[in-house]
Amino acid sequence: MASDQIAHDFPGFFKVYQDGRVERYWDTDHSPAGLDPETGVESKDVLISPEPAGVKARIFLPKVPAGKKLPILLHYHGGGFCIGSPFATPFKIFLSTLATQSGVIAISVDYRLAPEHKLPTAYDDCWAGLQWLARHADGRGPEPWLNQHADLGNVVLAGESAGANLAHYVAVQAGAKGVAGLNLTRMVLVHPYFGTDQPDRFYQYMCPTSSGAKDDPRVHPAGDPDLAKLKVGRILVCVAEKDGLRGRGVSYAETMKKSEWKGAVDFFETKGEDHCFHFFSPKSENIAPLIKTVIDFVKQGN
Repeated sequence: MASDQIAHDFPGFFKVYQDGRVERYWDTDHSPAGLDPETGVESKDVLISPEPAGVKARIFLPKVPAGKKLPILLHYHGGGFCIGSPFATPFKIFLSTLATQSGVIAISVDYRLAPEHKLPTAYDDCWAGLQWLARHADGRGPEPWLNQHADLGNVVLAGESAGANLAHYVAVQAGAKGVAGLNLTRMVLVHPYFGTDQPDRFYQYMCPTSSGAKDDPRVHPAGDPDLAKLKVGRILVCVAEKDGLRGRGVSYAETMKKSEWKGAVDFFETKGEDHCFHFFSPKSENIAPLIKTVIDFVKQGN
């Protein structure tokens, strides 16, 4: 018999009942893959990790000029590690726009969500996404679109909020562990989530093996012994003035500038806006400057 007794409640994300049921505060819609008539971008869903994980990704392919190969933008969606999907309409619109205006093939990983799949599952799935991409380095990978059209010598990592945290993790792992056949050039972090010196109770619940504080390098990069190995040459950090996470994005940018990592950091702040406003306030006049900044940064190496 289902219990109505709430064991854990994290407003805005999910609550867990005594019987183990999880109820999210947000419903995620599912927009089917296919041709986007507005942008001309084609999309398809692919399996990147075999069962039992069964992790999928969505590929967004813009029109490709004859004889040209396109850079890759490997994206990890936001949502507090517990909500969201690249199959949702807002991400389909966002990634189709990036693909066509930046001239890249965008791939977004549908990593498994907490709390049903405790962290570090999402980190593992996102790392697996990069390894799957590397299987196409010799032009004989499992996905024909990538074999035919992808320039794996120019791979950009990207994410917003929790997805930015995941992108950073993947970039560090790529440097520390190595990944053959790929050249990671840049990384875009929009309104990134990182921790503070104080334990994060929300993160602790989703990741029981973590303190949620500065001794966990996934949430506190400054303490990561592998930080200097981060495998991109340039990072764009975007923050929003009214975002509760603004300070963490600023701190991350300063940490990277002061670290032994040899890359460069670009910084962009949107005034008068809150966290991930480009999804939550679709009519905001500040979306266009943010998207242009991201597109210009992604196109730098094209």
